[in-house]
Amino acid sequence: MASKLWEKNVQVDGDVEAYTVGLDRELDLLLAPHDVIGSLAHITMLQSIGLLTADELDVLTRELRDIHRLTLDPSFVIEPGIEDIHSQVELMLTRRLGDVGKKIHSGRSRNDQVLVDLKLYIREQIERVTAAMQRLFDVLIAQSDTYADVIIPGYTHLQVAMPSSFGLWFGAYAESLVDDLTVLAAAYEVADRNPLGSAAGYGSSFPLDRDMTTRLLGFRSVNVNAVYAQMGRGKTERIVAQAIASVAATVGRLAMDACMFSSQNFGFLKLPDEFTTGSSIMPHKKNPDVFELTRAKCNKLQALPVEITMIVNNLPSGYFRDLQLVKESFLPAFDAIVSILDMTARMLSGVRVNRHAADDPRYELMYSVEEVNRRVLQGQPFRDAYREVGLAIERGEFRRPSRVDHTHVGSIGNLCNDRIRALWDDVRSRMDFSRAHAAINSLLGISE
Repeated sequence: MASKLWEKNVQVDGDVEAYTVGLDRELDLLLAPHDVIGSLAHITMLQSIGLLTADELDVLTRELRDIHRLTLDPSFVIEPGIEDIHSQVELMLTRRLGDVGKKIHSGRSRNDQVLVDLKLYIREQIERVTAAMQRLFDVLIAQSDTYADVIIPGYTHLQVAMPSSFGLWFGAYAESLVDDLTVLAAAYEVADRNPLGSAAGYGSSFPLDRDMTTRLLGFRSVNVNAVYAQMGRGKTERIVAQAIASVAATVGRLAMDACMFSSQNFGFLKLPDEFTTGSSIMPHKKNPDVFELTRAKCNKLQALPVEITMIVNNLPSGYFRDLQLVKESFLPAFDAIVSILDMTARMLSGVRVNRHAADDPRYELMYSVEEVNRRVLQGQPFRDAYREVGLAIERGEFRRPSRVDHTHVGSIGNLCNDRIRALWDDVRSRMDFSRAHAAINSLLGISE
């Protein structure tokens, strides 16, 4: 039999096949369980419209569930000469069931198959990224609470500016993750729409029940227009990549701070020795390689939306093979961001904070604003207070005030981390993964 779903009497040139298939066979292993799940929903719908008998549905369901179990095994492969996961699954079914296995492709194309596979995969991976973000968020809030009163210099233009605190610093990145989660939740909503039934991008003459497959797969809604369902290929990946890039921007900036703060010139943080590396000739060196690589990996992920845009930007409507290349950078991005988040959480959990960093005399002048404000509170006009403190600094007579007294929302003395956590919980509550879980478990015959 032909090894490709589209192959008839002419066999494609071997070099052309290798060039066009590229890394698809390797990457399709990531999509394998999802391809089977999409087929389970599709055949259930086919039976409901009379294209399969009840007996055929039973045997196909049983075999597909068994194939799904096989796809979860690390030893599962797409056989040599088989073009993609769609061909592999259909081949396995046909070997087991004969002509019945050939019926599962009715009313669909590999175009909408890969769309379904990608969207199911994206939903699963966004849930995984969300869990990793939650772990880092919890560490940041906990460290913010622990070191709420530890003063460090704040900087503008990399010049010492005003008092900050480790509580403020850790909490800032926690709140930044809230915004990133908001973007990720929006990306999840885009991915949570069912393209199945759009076929090659123009629908089908079969009376497909697309609302039924939407329910069976646990999608929130259907991609209504068949042409747009195909146009969403590449666009969905770009939107999700933008959400990943947003997370990476937060963590990359944190990594830069950590590299600076752990250097001797700052001395605000100390990384555990086992989290650092040394020099081949300088015995004193303890390098923050983890944060340096984190910074670079985050920068790489921030380039991903641009890379996808450059692949899909000038494509007209309809399907084009260009879209295949998106998978090569997009699919591995989930593992990358999860590993970044988990390593950052681990590093920050073990970091040691210098509780006396602000005692260094070089930071004396960061309290100048505190002194100006103290005088204003006693009734002196701001401009007069500002001028007098400035002149005292020039004469070398400035002395820091005895305490820092910030009380407004989100300040050193009133971090309001409970409000940041409430913001997180509100966004997280909008991401309903349970609907997808229940639907997939039902297709696989797994009891709740």
